[in-house]
Amino acid sequence: MKEMNFAAVLAESLGEGRVLPSPPEWTKPPADLAEKCRRALYEVSDPEFLISLVDLGLIYGISADERSGEVAVRLTFTATACPCTDFIKWDIRERLLQLPEVSDVKVEEVWDPPWTTSRISDRGREILQDAGIAIIG
Repeated sequence: MKEMNFAAVLAESLGEGRVLPSPPEWTKPPADLAEKCRRALYEVSDPEFLISLVDLGLIYGISADERSGEVAVRLTFTATACPCTDFIKWDIRERLLQLPEVSDVKVEEVWDPPWTTSRISDRGREILQDAGIAIIG
């Protein structure tokens, strides 16, 4: 069975001229590898909307072993029937493996607590509002 070319899917999902908003500007360096990974995930977007997984509230936690470089990401989705789960997990791994300190990435899919719009960051709400998407709740 031929594997899906997720890099092509990424290029297609971003489309011509669509650009993910820049990550926030931080005043301090990351405290540890887990924080460095969280910051890197501001560069991974939801395929449907140009908003980072972090701003959308899909990242439930990140742990990292500083010595081995192994990273574990706890992630949820907006819906159980999300057709992009494999793509999003691939994109997370691809981005984090670009960090020289990261040797391996495991992505754990979690559903508790369930995702709601209340998990969207204030920055994420502004991004969605600027795109013409109203968030209720």
